[in-house]
Amino acid sequence: MPLPGLLALLACALVAWYFTITTAAGMPSGSGTMGLGLIGYLVGWELMMSAMMLPALAPLLGAYLRSLRSAPNGWVRTARTVALVVGYLAVWALFGILAYGAAALGGVLAARAPAAAPWVGAGLLAAAGAYQLTPLKNFCLRHCRSPVTLLLHVSGYKGPLRDVRTGIYHGAYCTGCCWGLMLVLIVVGTMNLAWMAVIAAVVLLEKTWRHGIAFSRVVGVCLIAFAVLVPFFPELLPGLYMDPGMDPGMPSNMDPGMGM
Repeated sequence: MPLPGLLALLACALVAWYFTITTAAGMPSGSGTMGLGLIGYLVGWELMMSAMMLPALAPLLGAYLRSLRSAPNGWVRTARTVALVVGYLAVWALFGILAYGAAALGGVLAARAPAAAPWVGAGLLAAAGAYQLTPLKNFCLRHCRSPVTLLLHVSGYKGPLRDVRTGIYHGAYCTGCCWGLMLVLIVVGTMNLAWMAVIAAVVLLEKTWRHGIAFSRVVGVCLIAFAVLVPFFPELLPGLYMDPGMDPGMPSNMDPGMGM
């Protein structure tokens, strides 16, 4: 990827990390949606996706920028690249709606069935780990690791929204590759910064390291092993765990006035 484009991408990711960290500082991870309504949750979700996913997007954007050398000037190339990123993040915004529903259900489960919540969490972790070992995961991951394959597919896209369509197309494969890892993020607490950093590193290595496909399988085995521990240590999953001393009627770790 050209150095200016890479620096711009990393700068956007760093800005997203900054706002994610400052937001999380006043919003400790916990069960449920942390008192946020759908809009507030989606804003936080998009910040997290920008922070976690944009670095792994560098190979695709590099290939895409090289394919735009015929564009009349740098401003046109920049606008088209931004359109691709917008389409890509739009897919993750749609996934964020599902994430919000899952987080809300997790909060209800933690409050009303605390004994069952760890077992549900273990099952979800095991499912996410098992998915890492499936042919579908490998298929989506190979697509994400091969920008040339993407460019060949989208070369026929025409019209003013062609770049947005390209971002949506790639975002769909990226979601297919990473949904299990995002499920892990939900059950460990959406604003859990330590887990965010771990998952962001996993995504980056899977998509850019030459041993990324083998690494994804190792991650799957580790998630399954982690799932075995959860029923005995439910506090390992803050997204499905409510402190026994907390009032079930209050949003986890949140001031009720912060909902949107």
